[in-house]
Amino acid sequence: MRTMSYGSPAFWIVMAAVSAGFGALHGVLFHDGPTLVGTIYGTCVGVLMIAYERGLFLAAYSRRLRQLPTLAYFAAAEISMAVLIVVAMSATGVVIWALGIADKPFLEAVTPKLHTVPFALAVSALIVTVLRVRDLIGSETFASLILGRYHRPVSEERVFLFLDLVGSTAYAERHGDLAAQELLKAVFAAIAEPVRRHRGQVDDYIGDQVIVSWPLARGIERARCVACVFAIHRALERDRERWLARFGLVPELRAALHGGSVVTAEVGVDRHKIAYFGDVMNATARLEGLCRETGRSVLVSDAVLARLPALPEGIEAEALGDHRLRGRSETMAVHALAQARAPVTAVSSGHRTGVVADRKPDHAARPTRPQAAAGVPGRSAASA
Repeated sequence: MRTMSYGSPAFWIVMAAVSAGFGALHGVLFHDGPTLVGTIYGTCVGVLMIAYERGLFLAAYSRRLRQLPTLAYFAAAEISMAVLIVVAMSATGVVIWALGIADKPFLEAVTPKLHTVPFALAVSALIVTVLRVRDLIGSETFASLILGRYHRPVSEERVFLFLDLVGSTAYAERHGDLAAQELLKAVFAAIAEPVRRHRGQVDDYIGDQVIVSWPLARGIERARCVACVFAIHRALERDRERWLARFGLVPELRAALHGGSVVTAEVGVDRHKIAYFGDVMNATARLEGLCRETGRSVLVSDAVLARLPALPEGIEAEALGDHRLRGRSETMAVHALAQARAPVTAVSSGHRTGVVADRKPDHAARPTRPQAAAGVPGRSAASA
């Protein structure tokens, strides 16, 4: 199921359509001129209000409002939205009057009627509430709950990425729980964009751990699950100076990738959520713990690696052999993933190797899927 991010054209098209629908409804309910006029007003006002709520303009002002006491915040927020609605309707009225779409005097076109502002406030509040619930539980989970996709348990294949912040306990001991929570909040925010860009979904936050997942086909396509891990690492490193200035450190993450069949179900009575059940979840958690034992930042199971068409360019895999994870009777073939340190060519051996990011092919042909190496279905990394 593909969901819409706030930066996607699809999201804004849907929001514009919803706003237009409410604008047309206003015209029908209050007999306020042609439906087309109501649709135009609704679209302009609705899109402006959503853009404000999403922080696309006046973001600093909105942040200051949130620091006010609760009652003062609600009062100031309502006044601000009412002012924005009046401004949006007046500006839209000028355009409609200038184009001759509405057969009314100028002052009537640019002056909102008394019933219009409360109606627009109510509709804006409804849309904003829905969007915030979507933010709270995640866009994909929100869509699944609305559609009842997992009302009955479903067996499906997924790829899971467990991310764990290194040294968070020590940071809390030195700086206190509130400071540690600020660090976690900032790290989780930094993780969100790469996950969204690689079409993953954040399923849960557990302490200092983040659980991300993809439907199996989506996660392995173009090695999205692997690319996501290193995109997160690059995002953290890119803001190194900001992290050092604010927290005195640059966050380091341990990551484990594993996948397979899980049972997905909607659970809960008073509070509903989408939950995953199966050995894959336990195995991924144990694999993340193996990062500590092996001293590696990123581990991937062969169950995932063997399915990838190729590793992302500049990433190499090193076979670590079979490991018996705690609580499991069977061993798991494990590989460590890392940025390639020096230009290498693909080696026909018992594990996969990568190609360095700045290594250019001798011709412009699209890379083909490499043949598997003996013993392990290996492949050289190529740009996906």
